[in-house]
Amino acid sequence: MPAPDAHRAAPDGRSRRRWDRIVRGSSRVRAVIKRRRWLDTLYRVALTAVGALIVGIGLILVPLPGPGWLIVFFGLAILGTEFHWARRLLVWARMALARFAERWRAWRSRRAALGT
Repeated sequence: MPAPDAHRAAPDGRSRRRWDRIVRGSSRVRAVIKRRRWLDTLYRVALTAVGALIVGIGLILVPLPGPGWLIVFFGLAILGTEFHWARRLLVWARMALARFAERWRAWRSRRAALGT
């Protein structure tokens, strides 16, 4: 089975090196932010506000046609970068979605077998 990001990698590995450089750079920036208490607090407040806003917009869009739940999950992913409860909720939502998808596929295969 190929790696999950195999379709994105260039044959010579340049894409992987570029991604590693981005991750290292963001880790360094976050370390600098954590060293300054006021900046860390400001960062967490801004991140919480942005994540909550995105989750709120997603919840408003759920009954409307469009990607409401996708936006909610994106907001939870943003909140999950700093908050353990959001990570746990996102993991639970992914497992629930996987269970639903499996039940859906089983239902579709049973339906197809009966129709044949």
